Amino acid sequence: MAKTENGIRIFQGLLILGNVVIGMCGIALTAECIYFVSDPHGLYPLLEATENDDIYAAAWIGIFVGFALLALSILGIVGVIKSNRTLLLVYIILMLITFAFEMASCITAATHRDFLTQNLFLKQMLERYQKPEADNNNDKWMSEGVTKTWDKLMLQNQCCGVKGPSDWQEYTSAFRMTHSDADFPWPRNCCVLDSQGHPINLDGCKLGVPGFFKSNGCYAAISGPMNRQAWGVAWFGFAILCWTFFVLLGTMFYWSRIEY
Repeated sequence: MAKTENGIRIFQGLLILGNVVIGMCGIALTAECIYFVSDPHGLYPLLEATENDDIYAAAWIGIFVGFALLALSILGIVGVIKSNRTLLLVYIILMLITFAFEMASCITAATHRDFLTQNLFLKQMLERYQKPEADNNNDKWMSEGVTKTWDKLMLQNQCCGVKGPSDWQEYTSAFRMTHSDADFPWPRNCCVLDSQGHPINLDGCKLGVPGFFKSNGCYAAISGPMNRQAWGVAWFGFAILCWTFFVLLGTMFYWSRIEY
């Protein structure tokens, strides 16, 4: 009898420990997703203009799931300590629902990472950067957001275009509609600027003289942060799901052994 009681106490301790870890993971997941949706790199306008910002939707789901895991971990601990079948049944049902939401969040973040291709952002930049005439207010809003984001990207990351300055010469663009190739082969922000924001040598920049224009593309500055955040939301979420799965199995077993 004593051995059985000791075994039950040990099993309860393991379930409590499992729920403590789930609660801590819930806090970490919420913090990570809040950081993501706060758009620290200022790249959201580029995603918004693609009309496919499901990675951000996955992060919003992650915030909800993080809070839910924290609350349910507390419910689970109380239910295990009191050996209350009703509390544990509510815990199991709600945890299964939360599990499904987090699975959807992880799959969305993991699959849409492949959507962020170089050609996608190239096409978007050529069509929307300094677009002179918008089709409607929504198109104007998106084009202005893309223009401001690209200006900031090229200034902060010392880069030009998606692949490089040649993007503006090899492809037709909205920018070229208002700027001749002889006057401005690429945007002014592609020039190396001085401390006051003026090109250090405008003619050298226009002629493509090394040292006076930015020769590197900006794709790495876009894809790097987005991919890291997408993988963070996806794989940290999958890790939480794996741990939660075994805790749920243990809780179901414990619930089935509690006497009415």
